[in-house]
Amino acid sequence: MSARTIAVTGTSRGIGAEIAVELAKRGLLVGCLSRGGGYPEGHLELSPEVKARLLPIQCDVTDEAMLAAAFKSLSVQTGGVDGLVNNAGIHREVKALSMSAAEFEEVMRTNATAVLMACREVHPYLHARGRGFIINIGSFFDKLGVKGSIAYSASKAAVGAITRGLAAEWGRNGISVVMLAPGYIETDINRAYLADPVTGKFVKSRTFTGRAGQVNEVARFVAALLVEDIS
Repeated sequence: MSARTIAVTGTSRGIGAEIAVELAKRGLLVGCLSRGGGYPEGHLELSPEVKARLLPIQCDVTDEAMLAAAFKSLSVQTGGVDGLVNNAGIHREVKALSMSAAEFEEVMRTNATAVLMACREVHPYLHARGRGFIINIGSFFDKLGVKGSIAYSASKAAVGAITRGLAAEWGRNGISVVMLAPGYIETDINRAYLADPVTGKFVKSRTFTGRAGQVNEVARFVAALLVEDIS
């Protein structure tokens, strides 16, 4: 497993950072693609062995040229690419009547278009291996009507459609494409929202466990799929 290489987008913090570190802990080489190009934040006490398996690469996923260069750099460093986790994404809380076309398109480009472009750019490397695994991080918002989240919800619905289409096109070539759609997950961005007595109670009422999920739970699930090669 130590020879397998997985690219993960949006690894600076949150779910992406946790996924990258979890994969490295399990012996995989991890291309950490982020705008800053640094190591995942919040993991300062990693062992030298784990940190050595984290390979930071600066990449803005909305820039096709940077995506292509990132995968090429990762392949040169490790000898190939075996998989991709499309995690990078943004959320802009804007009501429909206040939303501009530019605001809507920014979310769609980052959350959906970039997913398709990343899949397209990594495909030659997976094809060269004769197999590969792509995990796209979606959201349960793609099935909900949420005030102020129209662009985000639409982008995640698009990720679902992209995933199904690519799975249909590439499955017979040994390339699996799946989507994970997490529910309420606690991150630095929404921690205050979840801690609020009113909104926190609302979230708890909408979950079977009575709590928000944790980023390490998503990361362990992603790791299980990749390490066990469950497609």
